[in-house]
Amino acid sequence: MTGIDRHLAEVRAGLDRLGPKEAWRAVRDDGALLVDTRPEATRRAEGGIPGALVIERNHLEWRCDPASEGALPQATSTGIRWIVFCDEGYASSLAAASLRTIGLSRATDLVGGFRAWRAAGLPVAPG
Repeated sequence: MTGIDRHLAEVRAGLDRLGPKEAWRAVRDDGALLVDTRPEATRRAEGGIPGALVIERNHLEWRCDPASEGALPQATSTGIRWIVFCDEGYASSLAAASLRTIGLSRATDLVGGFRAWRAAGLPVAPG
């Protein structure tokens, strides 16, 4: 295995990735935060997850890092459980690993992304 496939496998080995129902329980029971990094056009066409924070990928680290001047109000500590998702769960693995690199040690991603969430029958808001 070479290139992006190898890199993705290495990154995922360091994450405790969550399936859709596990992620839903983490949000509901443990205060985890879902983060939708999909582009606006995709969210408009496919819908979204109610309550998820929308942070496009190019702003993610600045919005989630509590030490950043651009941090969201929800970014109150490095111990927050950020659950990043994209459309299918590839880019979100790389994004979650990047959050871990800057000290957000509980960051992870949603296995299968938004498509898996929707397929699991979990709540979806229209686009």
